[in-house]
Order: sequence, then structure tokens, then C-alpha cells
Amino acid sequence: MAESKLYAAIDNRKVAIIGAGYVGASIAYALTVKDLASEIVLVDIDEKKAKGEAQDIQHGIPYMGTSSVRAGSYEDCRNCDLTIITAGRNRRYGESRLDMIADNITTMRDVVESIRPYYTHGVLLVVSNPVDILTYKCAEWMGLPNGRVLGTGCILDTSRLVRRIADYTGLNIEAVKCNIVGEHGDTQFPVWSRLAIAGVPMQEYCNNVGLPWGEEQMDLLYNQVRKMGEEIISAKGKTHYGIASCVCSLAAAVLNQRLTVAPVTSPLEGEYGIEDVSLSIPSIVGVNGVEHRLVERWTEEEQERLHKSGMLLKETLAGLREY
Repeated sequence: MAESKLYAAIDNRKVAIIGAGYVGASIAYALTVKDLASEIVLVDIDEKKAKGEAQDIQHGIPYMGTSSVRAGSYEDCRNCDLTIITAGRNRRYGESRLDMIADNITTMRDVVESIRPYYTHGVLLVVSNPVDILTYKCAEWMGLPNGRVLGTGCILDTSRLVRRIADYTGLNIEAVKCNIVGEHGDTQFPVWSRLAIAGVPMQEYCNNVGLPWGEEQMDLLYNQVRKMGEEIISAKGKTHYGIASCVCSLAAAVLNQRLTVAPVTSPLEGEYGIEDVSLSIPSIVGVNGVEHRLVERWTEEEQERLHKSGMLLKETLAGLREY
């Protein structure tokens, strides 16, 4: 009986996506293709656009999935297993993510106030930037148990770095384990001390196969990753496919009740000696959001960089007291 109830719950997975712009619509499409939800609701201040995006996705479902995709309102956030917030403007060329606060903090407050009357259960996933600040404020305003609100954080940056390391080594990406942590922005950094290839430390692996590895290679790879977002924005005006794929991996963990580890952002409670701010660190993500944040053995320099990243965001939060 318990098993049948579990399958019934999975079969009735409901997702609301707040914001039907490029990012929100791409997420809805990716969720549909992956068949991760039985019902997907797009909510946007531009109701006509939300309806058009939902119809466009729905029309291809006979060939790609079984989800019901439709436009709706904030009332449809009731009984959602996962609510994904993408509302807010995109980053412009030459901007840092923190430059977007003035516009997107007000949008986030309006979104939370609209969701709260209808919230019954489930996880809130923040995609809007600056994601660390907005995740922290969303968690504060919603007043839910810690971890129930999380943000995509450095998951896309990590995905890009893993791709570049895989290209450098000539291996499949599944063999590469490395995370980018901290602020999803200028103070983020790779945890090079934890980089491993199929469980073998990177330096040891490169010594075995005759690949050079040192500061020069680290700097080259990471500088390429740091420029990727801005290069894409310069070329096409926005990024949306990459983050949509990353959201799908997190949605699968929440909706399929299968734990995964990812560098997502959530309000820290003393991990690495940091609290009262949201930062990305490797976290176990499951049906309740962030189930546990991992405290790994990092170098002293890496821990100092995480603290500096946290201090920058705390200073930014201190300037938002009116919110």
C-alpha cells in the first residue's frame, strides 16, 4: 500500500513556473521533453505570452512526453511539488549579476507575496539573478524550513567547467568531479583541491597520462568558463538553454525523490563558519529541497575565498534593509 501511494504521488507531480520569458519557457520545454511532471503551469504578468508558450510546447507533446502544459495564475501554485521562479529581467552585456538587484528584488518580493496565500507544500527553486541574494530573501519572506527554498547558484558554472575539463582530458564528463562554489558571480571559484577524474586526484591522473597540470592550466580553464556567459549574451542577447538543462537535473531530484549532489545556493547555518547568507556549496538535493549541505576538506585558501564571497553578499544584503 505504501509503495502504491508513492507511485501515485510521483504520477501526479505538479510544477509551476513563475515567468514565461526565455528562461521560464525553456525550462517548461525541457521538463516536458524529460517527462518530469504530469502538470506544468506557466504564470506570467503577460498572460497572452504565457498562453502562447504553453500552447507551443503542448502541441509537440504527442511526440515528446505526456505532461499537461498550460498557462495559469498564482492560484495554481496551490499543491505544487516544485515552484520555479524565473521572473525578473535578464543580465545585460557588461553587467555583473549584482547590478540587477534594484530591479529584481522588487519583482521577487511581489512574486513571494503572490505565491504565499496559495502555498501548501513543495520546494521553491529560484533561478532569477542575483540568485544568492534573491534566494536568501525569498527564504526569509516565505518563512519555510531551511532548505525548502534553494537557488540554482553555481550549478551552470560547474557544468561549464566540467565540460572544459572533459575536453582537456579527452574523457566523458561523467568521469569529472569538480564544483564551483560561493557567489554565483565575480567572487565564485573552483574547488581545485577536490577535482578528481574517476575518483583519482587530478594531479595524479595527469601525471599518469602525461598531461600537464598546474596553475597555468587551472587559470586557462577557469578564465574560459568565466567568460562563457558574457560571450553568449554578446552573441545572442541572453542565455537560457544551459540553465534550463541544469534546472531539469534539480527537478528530477525533487520530483523523482532521487537524491543528487549539486553546488546550489541556500541559506547557510554555520557550514564553514558562515551563516545568515546564501552561498553555493555542494548540497544533497531531494524531495525537501536541500536535505543536507556537505562540509568538505578544502584548503585554507579555498575556505578564505568562501568567507570573502559571503562577506560581499552580506554587505549587499545589509544595503537592502528596506526590503
